[in-house]
Amino acid sequence: KSPSPRQNMPVRYFIMKSSNLQNIDISQQKGIWSTTPSNEQKLNGAFWESSVVYLIFSVQGSGCFQGFARMGSAIGCEKSQDWGSAGFGGVFKVDWIRKESIPFQSAHHLLNPWNDSKKVQ
Repeated sequence: KSPSPRQNMPVRYFIMKSSNLQNIDISQQKGIWSTTPSNEQKLNGAFWESSVVYLIFSVQGSGCFQGFARMGSAIGCEKSQDWGSAGFGGVFKVDWIRKESIPFQSAHHLLNPWNDSKKVQ
């Protein structure tokens, strides 16, 4: 179950890259996401140590963000057949906030200080 928002805790943001649009569509329809096992510890840590975790989704090579969501639960052990056996880990809940294509150029003013101040895309 999602913790209630915690005052004075950081807000975290992650770019979630998908290899295809079908995974984004499944996520938007079912309100779930799954990532590679190597990302699970970082996302779960952020979920428990932050007031809110925002996930910004982009399909590789699309030149756009496909929308953004709030992480709604920690990542569990249950896997989803929706993504097949593509090396994904457990499923977690996401609450979609905006479901539309947003070109990278709309966010070129955003720079990531933890990635040599490169543009966010």
